[in-house]
Amino acid sequence: MLYRENGQFKTTYRADQQIFPITQDRVAIGLMLAFAFIAVPLMASDYLYASILIPLVIMSLAAIGVNILVGYCGQISLGSGAFMAVGAYGAYNFFVRIPGMPLIPTLILGGLCAMSFGILFGLPSLRVKGLYLAVATLAAQFFSDWMFLRIKWLTNDSASGSVSVTQLQVFGLPIQSPVSKYLFCLAVLVIVALLAKNLVRGAIGREWMAIRDMDVAAAVIGIRPMYAKLSAFAVSSFIIGMAGALWAFVHLGSWEPAAFSVEISFRLLFMVIIGGLGSIMGGFFGAAFIVVLPIALNRFLPAFMSLFGIEISTAGVSHAELMIFGGLIVWFLIVEPHGLARLWSMAKQKLRLWPFPH
Repeated sequence: MLYRENGQFKTTYRADQQIFPITQDRVAIGLMLAFAFIAVPLMASDYLYASILIPLVIMSLAAIGVNILVGYCGQISLGSGAFMAVGAYGAYNFFVRIPGMPLIPTLILGGLCAMSFGILFGLPSLRVKGLYLAVATLAAQFFSDWMFLRIKWLTNDSASGSVSVTQLQVFGLPIQSPVSKYLFCLAVLVIVALLAKNLVRGAIGREWMAIRDMDVAAAVIGIRPMYAKLSAFAVSSFIIGMAGALWAFVHLGSWEPAAFSVEISFRLLFMVIIGGLGSIMGGFFGAAFIVVLPIALNRFLPAFMSLFGIEISTAGVSHAELMIFGGLIVWFLIVEPHGLARLWSMAKQKLRLWPFPH
């Protein structure tokens, strides 16, 4: 009864094309943002920031970038960890080699470095697709690992590739406390998510989706596959690179190439599959699921199993986490390929019609 559009008339194309055309959606998003920016900093503990909130926000940003490439353009990529690494080390080099370099331009420049790297490894998409493209992008992961371990200039002559940053500031305000780190990452996420949502609703987004659905037919109607595919790689790797810079600068503080291993590429792909392909909202759902589930299992699975007199070790919890991930991915691919975002959309549609039959 509360989620109805009665009396909400659109008199202009601008009003009809809003991101949130229903008033209830705009109110709900406003309340969620107010809760995230105001209520959470008043209630959250340092442990919650370090373990859940900051990783969740940064991984949501990275998942949006992966979803643009995989979900909207249909180009399978396993090189997301490499793009994050290039963004992190690119931002690091600008930060330490240019005195007084501000943090926000540093993140943007790191994203541009990742964009160049992504376009380079996106070139195979012009000739191959599917599994072959996934293998080609996986090569970016191994190349980045070699590059940051062997080319000492990129790590400021660090023998192990381990680097660190300190004294982060934005507009003269220090980014040191968990609250300031969380708010800064959240602000970046909101801005990038808004820009990405508008981008996929525009002409370039429709070109990406046409390439995803049938690239031959898209070429017949005048869409340039080379431009569409490489632009998807560029935008996606730029966002992922910014997420990698935030992950390194804000969350880790000090890092090495192993922090951006192939495992993080698979986790980002799992986020997109579980959250929902071709949906900006799916990035948030998938990141929340992947980040929160391991912590929930570590805390509650031993207690749950003890009710049945079964003791489970830490290694057992880790194995259970992998089995649950695998089972959920298979389940979503079979039952609901569009993930949690599709289930959320269906629930809202049913709520709009309730209590009438569907």
